[in-house]
Amino acid sequence: MELAALDQVELQVSAEDSQTIWELSQRAAELSGAATTDLGDLLLDLPAAVRGPLLAFASGASPSGFLLVRGLHVGDLPATPTQHGAQALEAHGTSGTLTLVADLLGSLIGYEDEKNGALIHEVHPVRGEETRIENSGAVAFDFHTENVHHPLRPDFLGLLCLRQDHQGIAATRVASVREAEKLLTDREREILQSVRFQSAYPTSFSRNIAGPRPTTGLHPVLFGRSPQSFMRFNSHNTVATDPEGKAALDALSRALETVCNDVVLAPGDLILVDNHVAAHGRSSFTPCYDGNDRWLRRCYSLRSIPRWAEQMMGDSRVVPELTRISGLF
Repeated sequence: MELAALDQVELQVSAEDSQTIWELSQRAAELSGAATTDLGDLLLDLPAAVRGPLLAFASGASPSGFLLVRGLHVGDLPATPTQHGAQALEAHGTSGTLTLVADLLGSLIGYEDEKNGALIHEVHPVRGEETRIENSGAVAFDFHTENVHHPLRPDFLGLLCLRQDHQGIAATRVASVREAEKLLTDREREILQSVRFQSAYPTSFSRNIAGPRPTTGLHPVLFGRSPQSFMRFNSHNTVATDPEGKAALDALSRALETVCNDVVLAPGDLILVDNHVAAHGRSSFTPCYDGNDRWLRRCYSLRSIPRWAEQMMGDSRVVPELTRISGLF
């Protein structure tokens, strides 16, 4: 793999390739629920100028942990939803785009515990939830790796912009642990690699759980060996069991802030994040609830699902609920 391909952080899609991808996406959208193997011909027909960089990114060797793809079609759009569970784009071409990209990186997946197993998530403000630390909110959302509590966390996530916020200032924030760890001391890295941290379930997984949110067992925040370092961290949900661990988490947060890339997505921009390398977040914005609010669509991709988990899945793309699998790890 060429180093230049691994270092690439932005890919501008040509008008011709964008049209080809849109046509393939519309065909993929018509095959809703199809397995990755059923989309093989469409995946092979993706333009080489796009497929190559995506496959390079899928290797997991990117130092930055993200790839920004610009110039995709988003098609005709209805008003931005204002409620949970909106299905205004059920068979839309952008569903096909995200499916093809996720299946090229790995396999498009959802989680039975989250959004009823939806494979494509609508990211937009919901009235009355502006201060929630999840995709229905509008306040700043600090650095986190997705589904930090889960033993089968996604390897990649994608965020496709359909509409910007009214002010055009809401940024998707991405920060790589491979860059941030250079700012940590040897002792801070040692602490973050030790098994002394716990993570609470995110609110998107615990809306229907009575009482306090469940927490994971003890786990490290950093793992692997530099320069191939990895991270399991949510600034809102991951806590230390001792003061030294808390100080190390604070140092990691500061380091991530220092190396952060603030990306203001425009319609047709798709940002892909390596969920084990980069934490991501969102700056604040002001929703208007006029049908033109900020609207992204999110997908998850997993490179490999254990066979036992596959056999427990009622849907070939939906990971079983945690109550059925948490004791197996």
